[in-house]
This record gives sequence, C-alpha cells and structure tokens, in this order.
Amino acid sequence: MNERWSRQSFLGAESEQVLGNAIIGIVGLCGGGSHIAQQSAHVGVGNFVCADYDHVDESNLPRMVGSRPEDAKELISKTAVIKRTIHLVNPTANVMLVEGQWYAQERFFRNCTAIFGCVDNFAARDELERFCRRYLIPYIDVGMDVHEVSNGFSISGQVITSLPGGPCMRCLGFITDAKLAEEQRRYGAAGGRPQVVWPNGVLASIAVGQMVGLLRPWNRDLKPSVMIEYDGNRQICRESTKLLYLADKPCSHFSGPDAVGDPFYSADNNNRGQTAISR
Repeated sequence: MNERWSRQSFLGAESEQVLGNAIIGIVGLCGGGSHIAQQSAHVGVGNFVCADYDHVDESNLPRMVGSRPEDAKELISKTAVIKRTIHLVNPTANVMLVEGQWYAQERFFRNCTAIFGCVDNFAARDELERFCRRYLIPYIDVGMDVHEVSNGFSISGQVITSLPGGPCMRCLGFITDAKLAEEQRRYGAAGGRPQVVWPNGVLASIAVGQMVGLLRPWNRDLKPSVMIEYDGNRQICRESTKLLYLADKPCSHFSGPDAVGDPFYSADNNNRGQTAISR
C-alpha cells in the first residue's frame, strides 16, 4: 500500500484502488457539499461530478470550505472553487463540473458510485432520490436547519442514506406530498436559511463515513444507518427512532418497476422546476 494511505490501512488492501476508481456525485457545493468534496479527496476518491449553478458571494465565505474573499469579489463559480479545493488535496483527481441544474446534465451522474445531495428543499431531494433509485445508485442526503424556539434558537440536522431496496425518505416521513405542496405554495418566499460551518462539517463527516462504509466496510457487522439525526444544541448524533417502526418493512414507494434501473428515465422530464441548491 502507498505510504500516503498507510493510516487508513484498516479499510483493506484494495481500498486505494476501490476509492481511486469511485465516482462521487455532489449536488450543492456550499455548506455541506464543500466539506464532502474536501474529505472525499483526502480519503482517496479519484473521480468527482460536482454540480452547482451559483457563484461565491460574501454570505458563503463563513461556511464554504476552500472559498476565499477574492472568490466573492470576482464572482467565481462554486464549481471552480470546489475543483481547486479537490486538486489541492489530490492533483490527479478527475473533476467533472456541472454549472447549472444537475438534471440538465444528468447523464454525467448515471455512472456515479454514490451521490451526495446537499440541497435545501424537499422537491430537490425528491428528484435526486428518484433519480438514484432508477439507476440503483446509493443516495446520501445531508441537511441542517436553524430555527427559532421559545428560549432562543435550535440547530438540528440529519444524514439519510437511501439505498436501492431499502427504506426511502418517504418511508421515513421526511418527504411527504403535504410537505411538497406546502413548499410549492411558499416557493420563492422562504429567503435564505441560516447555516454555519460546524454543523455542516459534522453532518458531512458522517455522510462521507457512510460512503466509505459502503465501499470498504471495516467491520463485518457494519451496516450504515438509514437516518442519523444531529442535535446541534447538545452536539449529539444518534440513529433516528423512526427506524424502530421500519424494521423488516419493505419500501412501498419504490417497488415493482420503480425498484429497478430504468435506462429511459429522465430527471429533466420529471423535475418540478423548483430544484434549488443550498446557498
């Protein structure tokens, strides 16, 4: 094994090759996505497909790993910043950039080993999960929120790992038709959502760990959790209690023809026109 990877030898003798050949998709490159890109490069992932439609602005600087004040002044695209960040860690990595909505260039994501979603609305998550189910790709969703409560503010978040054949985000009650309808009703009026760097870092680290665990499990009993919740006020991560109600229950939302790959599926034809990448 190359000396560079000696400290992660517990991932197995073939880990360098497996991770080096992996193709990781990241949709949304600011808060969570920037951490995921950097950590994936550090762990040895050799191929990336990175999507975002936006450029860096001043509000991104406190939480976008790899961003610089001059990036905001020069309106540098987030994709360019992430490519630079990855290449600072691994100069030989292949980085495919999708500048715009991911589903307009969905063909670049079809061969991904896993896809990370770092988006900020339910419609976008629903589209990504549907796409991944159709192409039998593991989908790892990362999200956080800061909301006002009676005694101040509460930070929370979650990492959901949606695997072909396993529980989906609808099984978990995380996505519902009611939530999608309410989001559509409020579309364009929500404004920017509060985010800070440390919850994004915690959740992104869990997400990268889920991906590595799928590719190079370091324990025979290792089974990635479907949903891990983060309490940012107490700095606690734990498996969601929702999973207690899903034990041994098959997914009813992606079954029959929807449970297998479909080479004619098009995310562009199925999107709701509301995909928004986290700013």
